[in-house]
Amino acid sequence: MSNPPTEFYSAERWQNWIGRIQDEDIDPEDESSARLLLNLQDDTAIAIAKIVSAYDDGEIDQETALEEIQDVREIVLSEVDIDDEEKLILVDGVQTSLVCVFFAAEEYVADGPAEDGNVNDYVGAAADAEAEEDLDAALGYAAQAGTLIIDGEELDMTMAEELEYGLVTEWINGLDSLQSAMSDPEVVEEDE
Repeated sequence: MSNPPTEFYSAERWQNWIGRIQDEDIDPEDESSARLLLNLQDDTAIAIAKIVSAYDDGEIDQETALEEIQDVREIVLSEVDIDDEEKLILVDGVQTSLVCVFFAAEEYVADGPAEDGNVNDYVGAAADAEAEEDLDAALGYAAQAGTLIIDGEELDMTMAEELEYGLVTEWINGLDSLQSAMSDPEVVEEDE
């Protein structure tokens, strides 16, 4: 089994972000705080975009791609060691948004993009499933939307604004980061 051409993401990288959040006064209403949280999310989405792109380009095989996605997921979704309850809640929000990104990437690598419908159809189906409290189905539909975004379809964020706030809107937020990452996988620098 050949090694992937680069390390896509590391626990150290995640910890650097968490350390910055821990050290700074975080106020979600403050633009620089909001940007820090968004950068944390975008940075992970970029790692996932790079894995999927490496797979699409034939640089890594399916098994390696799935392992890499799993590695990033384990780093990012592990319990965060922050004493400040508010910061913990904000990081948890980022983690929640990214759950769908991981599922979408895994599904894309395993089965390719969804075949029926478009991004908005799947987002709508996810919102309907959430309204019926079928969260597994909601996540499945949101992940299907994600496979189409990876494949180049656009997510219309105005549609997301009309949805009732909940897990689906969090997941769509993650998919928005994934969409940005797929179009420009070099945006976030840790030192900004």
